[in-house]
Amino acid sequence: MAQGPWNEGPDRGTPRGAERSIAMDEADLIGLVAMEDVRAFEALYRAYYPRLRRFLRGMLRQSTMVDEVLDDTMLVAWRKAHTFDATSRVSTWLFAIAYRQALKALRRVDWSLPDPIDEPAAPRDAEPDHELEHRQLRERLDAVLVQLSPEHRAVIDLTYFHGCSCKEIADIVGCPVATVKTRMFYARRHMKALLGDEGAQAL
Repeated sequence: MAQGPWNEGPDRGTPRGAERSIAMDEADLIGLVAMEDVRAFEALYRAYYPRLRRFLRGMLRQSTMVDEVLDDTMLVAWRKAHTFDATSRVSTWLFAIAYRQALKALRRVDWSLPDPIDEPAAPRDAEPDHELEHRQLRERLDAVLVQLSPEHRAVIDLTYFHGCSCKEIADIVGCPVATVKTRMFYARRHMKALLGDEGAQAL
């Protein structure tokens, strides 16, 4: 696993300087990170950890790789913070780094290995009907997403789970807006074909 400034403290999850991160503009936070301010970096890491982890889970489909790639992403952010020029949002900049790191990881991975399960699922008979239906639909969506290309998975994930606009996605994945729209069209068409009429309503 990549080593970075977030690994230096005795407790990686302890919120140090939390009050500082709440009041500070994200661009200012990146400025401090560029000056190798470790506490500013930790605040940035905590703020983006849930969103980046969700995005990388969708991209990688291998849960054992997610934290390693997330740490690689933040290590790049630490080293390249001085290159952030505020022409885009901090979130766009970080997701672009995460996207590139995920693609690098995908080139190394052996996809013959099964995707391990993080934790056991709750017993089906213990779930209310609507929760069971939601879980089943979520499982069907996940099964379909894994059949898409990484580029199509990224577009779907950034749209539906992170609320990114086509322009933001274009900045993240490094392609024209028209290409994002084309990828979205083909990804949704593929998913609808695999899901059938009932599942396609979720799209």
